[in-house]
Amino acid sequence: MSALASQSHGDVVSIMQDLGAAAKAAARVLATASSAQKNLALTSAAEHLKATTNEILAANAKDVEAGHAKGMTPAFIDRLTLDTARIGAIADGLLAIAELADPVGTKITTIERPNGLKIDRVRTPLGVIGVIFESRPNVTADAGALCLKSGNAVILRGGSDSYHSSRAIHTALEAGLEKAGLPKTAIQLVPTIDRAAVGEMLKGLDGNIDVIVPRGGKSLVARVNQEARVPVFSHLEGICHIYVDKSANLAMATEIVLNAKMRRTGICGAAETLLVHRDIAAETVPLLCETLAAQGCDIRGDAIVQSLFDKATPATDEDWSTEYLDAIISVRIVDDANAAIEHIQTYSSGHTEAVIAEDASVVEQFFAQVDSAIVMHNASTQFADGGEFGMGAEIGIATGKMHARGPVGVEQLTSFKYLVHGTGQTRP
Repeated sequence: MSALASQSHGDVVSIMQDLGAAAKAAARVLATASSAQKNLALTSAAEHLKATTNEILAANAKDVEAGHAKGMTPAFIDRLTLDTARIGAIADGLLAIAELADPVGTKITTIERPNGLKIDRVRTPLGVIGVIFESRPNVTADAGALCLKSGNAVILRGGSDSYHSSRAIHTALEAGLEKAGLPKTAIQLVPTIDRAAVGEMLKGLDGNIDVIVPRGGKSLVARVNQEARVPVFSHLEGICHIYVDKSANLAMATEIVLNAKMRRTGICGAAETLLVHRDIAAETVPLLCETLAAQGCDIRGDAIVQSLFDKATPATDEDWSTEYLDAIISVRIVDDANAAIEHIQTYSSGHTEAVIAEDASVVEQFFAQVDSAIVMHNASTQFADGGEFGMGAEIGIATGKMHARGPVGVEQLTSFKYLVHGTGQTRP
């Protein structure tokens, strides 16, 4: 189906209501689908992805060409671009999710009451999940697969920038569902780039959407949080920090900082701010900054950083609260771990923070006082990823504190219910 950007508002409403009703019906089927069926759908989709690599690349080329024409930054082009290796990684991600334990129906705990009642708390699907994302076409596969594995139907609304790529990937998911005898409407891709479709999803599609997951930039998440009439798994900006303590191993710190910033600058787990203990600034800042600059990273620093590294430009107040998603990093000198934590508490988006230190007391303090979804010690912030956490993939990084937090994988896409077994008990 071609993009329906020119449809009237009434047509978009009708299209979206149909998607919602179909998803709700599919969710009822998925709730009792066997693990074997779901896994067959995923493995078959992976095979179809690999078999249609050329078609996916051709579709992606259209999106990338349009992105260049729009003047998208290199970081955003990188997020949008697919190649044979990345398509292979997407397929491998589907296979990894197929290998995960099926969470549906698993017993979380059992409570045995003095009156003889036995109460089991078991995992159940959430129902219908709406995923709204922007320029990363791999989200089509990751989100679709995770929702399927956790027994949920999903409505995917990708960004216009990745429209052709997402359609091509979605075709593989549909093929997998069909091979497994599951309804193709279990994973639906919104067939329009009209922004009105997002508004309809946020209204809940007549009660058919149970939860919304936004995965994109600040403006998207702000709109979702402001307009949504259904629960939201918030994924805010990835303003991620690294604090290099005076006890840090300098060689280790250099390697970690370079990886955290420059491995892929356009992902939410990329480090955006570097904090360095004052006592080691003279030795450490020139080395870290020169290493980053040699890889094309712009350095924005406070007065001390500028005095130690003459290529640094002044950091403004805005820099400390900016998710660059580009080869830019802000650098500040802090007096100690307390000052680093205070800076993080002031400017963090609650995503991921790292401490590079050999002093166990500093690590303990950092872990206890930094209230982000993911807190790391002596490791790159780019490990903030569901696949790296053994979840197979993720639907996003939840930065809120309700229900799901951190990488949202199959378990986080379930709720639970209580199954109460009795032997004739009545309540006095």
